[in-house]
Amino acid sequence: MPRTPEENDRIRQASKENIRTAAMELFMKQGYYATSISEIANQAGISKGLLYNYYKGKEELLSEMVEARIREVVEVMKVAFALNTPREQLEYIINGAIDYIHQKPEIHRFYLHLQTQPESDEELIKYSHLIIEENARQFEFQCKIFENMGEKEPRKRSLYFSSVLQGIMLMISTYQQGFPVEEIKNQIVREFCS
Repeated sequence: MPRTPEENDRIRQASKENIRTAAMELFMKQGYYATSISEIANQAGISKGLLYNYYKGKEELLSEMVEARIREVVEVMKVAFALNTPREQLEYIINGAIDYIHQKPEIHRFYLHLQTQPESDEELIKYSHLIIEENARQFEFQCKIFENMGEKEPRKRSLYFSSVLQGIMLMISTYQQGFPVEEIKNQIVREFCS
């Protein structure tokens, strides 16, 4: 019995996710420029030809990786926005960000690295800018939350909150051994949501 279009799409999406995972592992280990399409195909356990069936090349693959990450962040913010109170929204953001980084620290390191590309790198800088622009939109959303909480200076409070949360995320992604994730999560929730 032939597969349904839905099954074909599910298989296609699973294959693309496998390729993106393999690419991220190699980009983190070797760097974007030092990684070849052949190595990505090999890491993904597929032929180079099959990889080209999904992606025209490395840049298209990177582009889709960045777009997927931005969609994930936007989805978290949509869910947070739908919650009833600003405190619930902020708590959701805190728990979601910290839990995600704790489960997938390499992803945070990868996108942090991508955000810090030199301006002269014409190929990668456009992806850096996409991530930075999305971060700016998320910052504005956070400012609104702090404004709704009645903060006198919501932008400063949001800046402080972002700095603390980003610092925690960096620490978790860098020093995973023995990091007291739950304690730190509870502390940031107490400080910003009380």
